[in-house]
Amino acid sequence: MSKIIRVLFRKKPIDLEETSELNRVLGLWDLTFLGLGVTLGLGTYVLAGSVAKLHAGPAVCISFLIAAVASALAGLCYAEFACRVPKAGSAYIYTYVTVGELLAFIIGWNLVLEYVIGTAGLARGLSDYIDALTNNTISTAFRDAMPINIEFLSSYPDFFSLAMMIILIVVMSNGAKESSMLNSILTVLTLIVVSIVIGFGAAVINFDFWSISKENIPLDVTGGEGGFAPFGFQGILTGAAQCFFAFVGFDAIATTADEARNPQKMIPLAILLCLFISFLAYFGVSTVLTLMCPYYEQDEKAPFPAAFDYAKWPAIKWISSVGAIIAMTSTLVGNLFTLPRILYSMAKDGLLFKQLSYISKRTKTPVIATIATGLFAGIMATIFDINQLVEMLSIGTLIAYTIVSICVLMLRYTPINNDKSQNVCIEHNESVFHAGFYAFKIAFNLNGNKYPNKLTNSIKNWAIMIFCLLSIAIAVGLKFPIFLSVEQPYFLTIFVLLIILLLSTVVVVARQPEQDINLSFKVPFVPLIPFASIFVNILLMSMPKLQTFLRIAAWLGIGLLIYFGYGIWHSKERKSNNTNLELIIENGVDVTRL
Repeated sequence: MSKIIRVLFRKKPIDLEETSELNRVLGLWDLTFLGLGVTLGLGTYVLAGSVAKLHAGPAVCISFLIAAVASALAGLCYAEFACRVPKAGSAYIYTYVTVGELLAFIIGWNLVLEYVIGTAGLARGLSDYIDALTNNTISTAFRDAMPINIEFLSSYPDFFSLAMMIILIVVMSNGAKESSMLNSILTVLTLIVVSIVIGFGAAVINFDFWSISKENIPLDVTGGEGGFAPFGFQGILTGAAQCFFAFVGFDAIATTADEARNPQKMIPLAILLCLFISFLAYFGVSTVLTLMCPYYEQDEKAPFPAAFDYAKWPAIKWISSVGAIIAMTSTLVGNLFTLPRILYSMAKDGLLFKQLSYISKRTKTPVIATIATGLFAGIMATIFDINQLVEMLSIGTLIAYTIVSICVLMLRYTPINNDKSQNVCIEHNESVFHAGFYAFKIAFNLNGNKYPNKLTNSIKNWAIMIFCLLSIAIAVGLKFPIFLSVEQPYFLTIFVLLIILLLSTVVVVARQPEQDINLSFKVPFVPLIPFASIFVNILLMSMPKLQTFLRIAAWLGIGLLIYFGYGIWHSKERKSNNTNLELIIENGVDVTRL
């Protein structure tokens, strides 16, 4: 069994001197615009209106704020990892180095889902947006010709979005610098149009739209209870889980480490710049949008044209429409730039089919991975509805963010192999009282260990695991009002005790000694920020419907079949690792059934 565990959790050594097969041509603003190109798309021009109408009402700006805070917490953890491991692959490579191969594959597979669905959602969103501007001519034609009557699929095959993806595949296969330049131009145009839209929209805002009473809501619409948060706090959190779609993209910066000129300095700064600019844009857009038009009147597919029609400003309507098309095209370019590099990194490590790691000698880009992912995303955009895609995307992203935050905690408190790290204070006490006091003393490091060692490392690992389990329990408890009711003191007491235990685990980890290591960027206020990131991510993961988790489970099942059928046998680490798979199987253990 120990040998099987060694196989599944073998770690990838990092050679910082290894030369990249890709061209190191991307500077700070190339990386920042790449991140912005991915983040400032569908969320700016579609998601704000959709979340306002269906989930949060005018409080959509709070949903974006929660999503931004959660993304920023994860972004800080990504930034530290980019300094530690300046290699292409983002959360996948970070997990491979820190935790081991199996979990790294799961995270990488989730990242593939994240970007495939993100790309498919954007292609479908762009198609829906253009369709809305043409009075639904495209959708009507396809629905009449080829209707689909399956509950979990779109009502018609959207071949227009598939055609757009094929065009982009051709463009993205021509080189990293050319793709980055196209993305930067589109992103600058997007920022200009967003500024224009917010500026003109601010001229016609009406604060009464944030305090519409329930009696004034038309009977033929679903308007909740009215006011600023008509669907309550649960609606705000559900909206925040969907708003995560908007901020998915900053980790695209981390996937380009092999093409950045100075990744250890450029990537952390680019991530922070990207998140800050994105938040300003989203908060401004969602605030202005809900002050221009009542939340229940928002158009789910093209909210800004509808809002400017409502305000009787048709000229600005067309400016916002052109901006939306540019923004979503820019995000498509960013997604399709990032996704093949994740597959390239996994295939290069042997965990996916080696053909996906092929680099074109002429363009120095992963051509086969680009074609494969572009076609896959195009097919998903053709047959799935955008709301289904957004929900699936959020879960995969939140899982990746959570694992990266856990990895930061693990590395910060992991002992370094030197003499100092072996200093362990050990005491022997016989009575139960003394044993309990000693356990308390060790857990909170009252012995005064100044350097990480095996004992403090074990305590840290247990505390992180308990924190995650308690976070899940609290997130589930928040879905049941009985745990928060003063009329049910027994359940309320249990809930309060869970929170106290949760905070105690944070204190336990905070008391453990950290590594003494110099990095160009470190997450501040460790362990508070990584723990806050883990908790918020788990809280948001509890919002989507059960069907979403079933789809994620199906995707994960396909990935595990690929890993145990191919990846575990072709992994590069298998060749350099002492673990012998054939010996394990000869001893009667079937690895493919683990």
